[in-house]
Amino acid sequence: MVGESFFKKYIWYALIAFVGLTTFFVYNIFSVEVDYDFEKFFPLDDPDTDFFFEYRSRFESDNDFLLLAIENDGGAFEQSFLKSVSKLEEKLSKVDDIKVVRGITSMSEFISGQGPIKIVSEVPYIDFDNFDRKRDSTRVFKNVELVNSFVAKDGLSLCLFIRHTDFISKKKSDKLIVEIEKALKPFDFDNYRLAGRTVGQKYYIEKMSFEMALFIGLSSFLIVLFLFLAFRSAWGIIIPQIVIVSSMLWVVGGMGVANEPINIILTILPSIMFVVSMSDVIHLVSRYLDALREEDSIFNAIMVAVKEVGMATFLTSITTAVGFFSLYFVQVQPIQIFGLIMGIGVIVAFILTFLMLPILFYIFPGPIHVREKKKDHFWKKYLRRWFILVIRKRKIIFILSGVVVAFSLFGISRIEANNFLMDDMKPTEPMKMDFNYLDEHYGGVRPFQLAIKIKDTSINVWDKSVLKQVDSIERYLQEDYGVQIQTSLVSLLKVANRSDHLGNIEYYKLPTKTRKIRSFRKALRMAGKGKFIGTFIDSNEMFMRISGSIPDWGNNKVSKKNDALKELLRKKEKSGLAEYKITGTAELIDKNMSYLASSLVKGLAVSILIVAIIIGLIYRSFRMLLISIVPNLLPLIVIAGFMGYVGLELKTVTSIIFTIAFGIAVDDTIHFLGKFKYELGKGKGKLYALKTSYMTTGKAMILTTLILCAGFLLLIFSSFLGTFYMGLLLCLTLFVALLADLTLLPVLLLVFFKDNRQMQKQKNITIKRLNH
Repeated sequence: MVGESFFKKYIWYALIAFVGLTTFFVYNIFSVEVDYDFEKFFPLDDPDTDFFFEYRSRFESDNDFLLLAIENDGGAFEQSFLKSVSKLEEKLSKVDDIKVVRGITSMSEFISGQGPIKIVSEVPYIDFDNFDRKRDSTRVFKNVELVNSFVAKDGLSLCLFIRHTDFISKKKSDKLIVEIEKALKPFDFDNYRLAGRTVGQKYYIEKMSFEMALFIGLSSFLIVLFLFLAFRSAWGIIIPQIVIVSSMLWVVGGMGVANEPINIILTILPSIMFVVSMSDVIHLVSRYLDALREEDSIFNAIMVAVKEVGMATFLTSITTAVGFFSLYFVQVQPIQIFGLIMGIGVIVAFILTFLMLPILFYIFPGPIHVREKKKDHFWKKYLRRWFILVIRKRKIIFILSGVVVAFSLFGISRIEANNFLMDDMKPTEPMKMDFNYLDEHYGGVRPFQLAIKIKDTSINVWDKSVLKQVDSIERYLQEDYGVQIQTSLVSLLKVANRSDHLGNIEYYKLPTKTRKIRSFRKALRMAGKGKFIGTFIDSNEMFMRISGSIPDWGNNKVSKKNDALKELLRKKEKSGLAEYKITGTAELIDKNMSYLASSLVKGLAVSILIVAIIIGLIYRSFRMLLISIVPNLLPLIVIAGFMGYVGLELKTVTSIIFTIAFGIAVDDTIHFLGKFKYELGKGKGKLYALKTSYMTTGKAMILTTLILCAGFLLLIFSSFLGTFYMGLLLCLTLFVALLADLTLLPVLLLVFFKDNRQMQKQKNITIKRLNH
């Protein structure tokens, strides 16, 4: 055991090291950045992800564009409105990092005349020199490729397609949004909607930064409030807070050292570090104050507190960390990083609590009134009543537990895994409202990409048989699937063919003659100095793509449509002409949903297994292992059932709740069993040990659960629905876990636990009696 002289000698070295390291980590906090890179949510080590990156390198990004919808109550074809849109389009085209701006006010239809010498004339869709509202609007609406792409079907808004630099940096994208808003300011439009990756990035990062600061502020307030309520002194607020705040600073500063940015999931780091650190600190401080009232010296009080609370708190920290570390099995990089950092944070909080608090206790022992003995009649009175009630009603508790499990299992059967691109935002958020408007009026904002690779090396993408097959697929995409096709070789050839027949819509179809296809091929190769054709056909002309968009129907509906499409594509591939593959950013994010169920089960199984092994090694009893696991599986089953009944879908964020909840919920069980084992080791009988454990740990279990729930309830202030539901569900889980530990756990111990030492003692007494 450490002597007081040794302890006294080295506390100042430890304090200096602590201050130095804390200063180092605080300095590195300023280098931590906020990251909104949705590509990190792509499946890891997945062939589809590799295919997409190779596919994108052939063409361009499918997500580096903006849609600007401009509304006009008097109709989109009001002349003054169209002139304003035209001027805006001209201004935007001069903004840095904007490559292309397309809208009907600047677009034209190329029409070939008839006769031996064909003269190609350019006819603007909106003729400002000879404006005719009826004529121009009719010309636009007869061209199907324009409706729901550049003009809303209801005729009340226009949309500008803004193509910007691929993979634009955060700094440049923020500047781009400012420049667009600056360009819009002089115009008195009734309303406008702007959506795209750069807008989302700016919005998310600003929200994440704000919420990080909000959670730090709220956590700080709760820390002071709970410490005051628990210890009612300046000492009881300041001393514990040094460790709690330092734990948070060390973790965030460590992220700066490792150059790890804060992603959308890590915005909840302050709240979780608060509840983890607070739990450790309150256990140690409470036991220290109790020991201080009983022991004759401060050093002895410190040693008693560390000895009695240290092992149980170490085990609870390990189980909580295991819960976070098990998130490694979720094949999503931000979640893996979140699990790793939070797991390390739990360990850091434990180390700082048990290294620094004893030192601070020794230097600042606490005011006299804190050391006075206190009576706890309230807790003893009601815990005694609850314990007697639980023991007497054990059959009812078993029956009720079974009914709750059965009811919850039915709810679990109703859970669905689903995902929407913007489902993390509340419906009232302005950005979500803009997104929904564009989704409804402009064919959707969810990217759709179909890669086409020519299989027969004797032909290329211009072959008539290939074009006919692709045309049949495009018709299916438009008529059955619901894709708004934006760019494809077939659709461009149809437009060219229509133009070649004086804009007659009956000729919006593939040209029948090979000579015509060659003529259009030559024209497309010349467009944009050869750059335009490279956006949908590769340089070898053996690979092309269909780019479009669909409404944000959700992963379930899209998956069903994709299954039907894949069946069609398999039939088409039998011809040997080409191979087809659905790809794109949205497709890859959706693919993670297929991993969620298996990842969740695997991570949770590993977490349960490790916790079970730890408990099994400590108590050396398989029966005790099962007893400890049952009350901690119950809250997970209940919460899963709750999700099914209220219609909460399994998403990327909600899926990680179960492993986190199990790691935290098992803490109370370990503290209870630790005290139970301690009392048995003193030679007490099972019932007496059970009662003593209930009376002494019951108060701590209730208080720590209230603290944990209060900390997680901070997350309901988040603008992100995933974070909101995480806070709500974790609170419910911990509350159910507390009920299970106060009712089911004592009954399980009373009925199924066999005290071998008591049995051996009774056996020896019986043998002695027989011998006499």
